[in-house]
Amino acid sequence: MATIPITKRGAEILKAELHQLKTVERPWVINSISEARAQGDLSENAEYDAAKDRQGFIEGRIQEIEGKLSAAQVIDPSELDAGGKVVFGSTIELQDEQSGDKVTYQIVGEDEADIKFGRVNIGSPIARALIGKDEGDTAEVVAPGGIRRYEIIAVMYI
Repeated sequence: MATIPITKRGAEILKAELHQLKTVERPWVINSISEARAQGDLSENAEYDAAKDRQGFIEGRIQEIEGKLSAAQVIDPSELDAGGKVVFGSTIELQDEQSGDKVTYQIVGEDEADIKFGRVNIGSPIARALIGKDEGDTAEVVAPGGIRRYEIIAVMYI
């Protein structure tokens, strides 16, 4: 099985969700199923159907998270020493050469990506354009609006 890169923070978030599902959600839905079953006729019991659907979702999500964690290669960005190169987990300050706007992104795994917080998926066009580049290099990103050029201002491992 191939390993999936994930930051230390991302792994902790998945572990917390798994704990919540196993210790809170699963017991709650099992209790809901018991209560619905006690009401009698299951063929027309909407509460029973809803609880069974919720149980299926919870069990599926537990399996998904356990699979991801078992295949995860946890990377702590603060322990990286890539000599100034852009690698998975690094935080990069960029300047758009056309507009002069500055942005900061961290390259993370698929489950952690959230552009609102400056976290981009390793498979995204901008991350692929940045990987392997050094501070001071220019990266060309193919965007829907055309090619964008970004100068790498700083590469940090935080």
